[in-house]
Amino acid sequence: MTDRYPMVELKDLPDDILTAVLAVQEKAGFVPNVFLALARRPAEWRAFFAYHDALMLKEEGSLTKGDREMIVTVTSAANQCLYCVVAHGALLRIYEKKPLVADQVAVNYRKADITPRQRVMLDFAMKVCERSHEIDDADFGALHAHGFDDEDIWDIAAITSFFGLSNRMASFAGMQPNNEFFLMGRLPRK
Repeated sequence: MTDRYPMVELKDLPDDILTAVLAVQEKAGFVPNVFLALARRPAEWRAFFAYHDALMLKEEGSLTKGDREMIVTVTSAANQCLYCVVAHGALLRIYEKKPLVADQVAVNYRKADITPRQRVMLDFAMKVCERSHEIDDADFGALHAHGFDDEDIWDIAAITSFFGLSNRMASFAGMQPNNEFFLMGRLPRK
C-alpha cells in the first residue's frame, strides 16, 4: 500500500511548519511521514499539531509520557491504524524502557506486562474508543480508586478521541509508517 496523497516536500513548506518539522528531524534523526502528509493543508496541520502537543506534551496531571503513548497504541490498534500503532508503539517502547510492551498492548493489553493502574486506564480508553455512550459514574470510580483525578480522566478521553481522528485520517490516506519506527526502542540507539 502506498500513500494516496503525496507528501509535501520540505522545500514547499511554509516557514513556520518547516521550522517545526526540522526541529523534529533534529531530535528524531528523520521526519515522520505524518508531518509531511498533513502539511498539504497548512491550516489543518497547525490545528492538528497544536492539539496534539497540548495533549501529548503537557506537564500537568499524573499521566506519564509512557501512559499517553500506551493509550494511543491501544486505541490505534482497536482502530486498525498501522501508522499510529507503529509510530506511537516506538515511542511507548522508548518511554517505558520495555522493548516488548508496545506489541503486547497492541495485541491484548489485558495480558501485557503493565501495572493494574495502567490496565484500568486502558479499560477506560477502550470504552471511550468503542462505546463512549456507555460511560457512567462507575467508570470514574474505578479510575479514582487508582489515583486518577477528573483532569487525568479528561486527558485519557481527549487523547483517545484525538487519535480516533488521527487514526482515521492516516488510514484513509494510506499513510505508511517510516521504516525507522519499526526498530526504535527495540535496539540500542546508535
